[in-house]
Amino acid sequence: MARDYAARCPVSLVRNTWLVATAILLASQGFGAQKVRVEEELEAYPTESVDLRCEFIDGGGRTKLTQVSWIWEPIDGQRDNIAVYHPLYGQSFPNLSFKDRVVFLHNSLENPSIRISNLKMSDAGRYTCEYATYPSGNEQGTTTLVMLAKPKNSAKVVTAQAGTKSVVVAQCEAADGKPAATIKWLASVGGNHSTSTTDGPDGTVTVRSEYRLVPTPADNGREVTCMVDQRTQERPWVHSVKLSVEYPPSVSIEGYDNNWYVGRSDAVLLCMANGNPEPTTVTWTAASGALPDTVVVSGNKLTVRKVDDAVNTTFICEVKNKHGASSHQITTIVIEALEDPSSAGVVAGAVIGSLLALLLVVALIAVLLTRSRRQQRRGYPSSGDSIATGSGGSNCGDYGNKARLLFSGTGNNSSKNGTGANNNGPIYTYREGCDATGTLTEKANDYHHHHLHHPSIGNPPSAHDILLSGEIDEAERRKFDLDDSMEEEYDRFGSIGGGGNMLPPAYHVHRGHGGEEEMDVYLDDDMESQRDGSVISRTAIYV
Repeated sequence: MARDYAARCPVSLVRNTWLVATAILLASQGFGAQKVRVEEELEAYPTESVDLRCEFIDGGGRTKLTQVSWIWEPIDGQRDNIAVYHPLYGQSFPNLSFKDRVVFLHNSLENPSIRISNLKMSDAGRYTCEYATYPSGNEQGTTTLVMLAKPKNSAKVVTAQAGTKSVVVAQCEAADGKPAATIKWLASVGGNHSTSTTDGPDGTVTVRSEYRLVPTPADNGREVTCMVDQRTQERPWVHSVKLSVEYPPSVSIEGYDNNWYVGRSDAVLLCMANGNPEPTTVTWTAASGALPDTVVVSGNKLTVRKVDDAVNTTFICEVKNKHGASSHQITTIVIEALEDPSSAGVVAGAVIGSLLALLLVVALIAVLLTRSRRQQRRGYPSSGDSIATGSGGSNCGDYGNKARLLFSGTGNNSSKNGTGANNNGPIYTYREGCDATGTLTEKANDYHHHHLHHPSIGNPPSAHDILLSGEIDEAERRKFDLDDSMEEEYDRFGSIGGGGNMLPPAYHVHRGHGGEEEMDVYLDDDMESQRDGSVISRTAIYV
């Protein structure tokens, strides 16, 4: 029980509990018995110091102490005195292995405790404090010294070549430890491990573990973790390593976009290699022979300065490392340029110019159409009409689309000034249109017969007779008054006809107080639209 307690506690605590261990030992032998009090077990580390306590307990006070000795037993059957104390002769250290490393803490037979400095792993063993007494003889107590050693932990990767056999890819070691360490592996790769131990001359133990797997290129760079657990460590030691798997290179060519047209500049191909170790050599060749003159090579980069028919070939890239070589090829096809990129600006300018010209033509046509419609509304002939022949060169009348109101005097009764024998006939208006014979048709005016005096229906009145009629009301007379602003327009219209059959405007007769007749020019601007799109005046008079 005392041994288990010492194993669980730090060395410093064990050293302070030697009285407890001794009391337990005395209890096992009974009260009042003679006993040498010591610690059952101690733990220590190399280069440190340890105190071996010893005390003689005399229950009755009848025992006479003569001498005390410390005896070291490194192994069973071997006993060596390392320290002796005698009241008269003093101290003695007969074993040269402990010379200058062992001292008595007290010059007393009752308390002959010693201190061992600069411990070595070989100092481990059993240490017995033995008394020579009288009359009972020799009395003794034994302490076991356990030497502990922290292992020197390490982990490393072992470079392997990709293949089909299981090989060592990582190692983990806990060297010169005491007691022996335990090693575990944590890994995501599908491998296994094996462990071996080696005993040292001073009682230490070295533990080695190897991790194995069948390496592939995909395992390169993956991690495995070594975990070491040992008594002297407060927590497990953990270390990760990345696997190093070497393999021949693999290669591919990138950069070709299937658009190598004649005249293209700086077309690039890249030779992409993957290998461990990195490829040391990259070589570009062409299936047709030597590389074309327009090709420039820099490492894994091939640049075509100017694309022409010479690069219409197959390019080959080869890479090498210490484990082998690999190559890849690509066939480039040179096509004709669809257009010269430098003329793009010219083409764009031409297109824009054409659009602007088209817009200008459309605007001009719109203006001309608008002007033509305005002229038609004012009674002018259009550009395709003639005053003499009418619209489109038709011979339907003298004034084409601009037919005028006609007050006609017919027969022999017509007078020189336009008055006839019958002044009360109906009013006629000539409207545009032809009959089957090409003759201008006529239609009776909207004026009703009751507006005029018509003594004789057989002879239509002349314009002069109608103007002299007193039955025209004031509103109708006002329509014949010529506005000053219309005179210029009327003159223009008269000039267009060239003065051919165009007659001067009719006169409106005003009767003065003296019986004299006063003639005024009149012109009505009341235009009438026809079904064929033409416009005529209701009041214009033609003779």
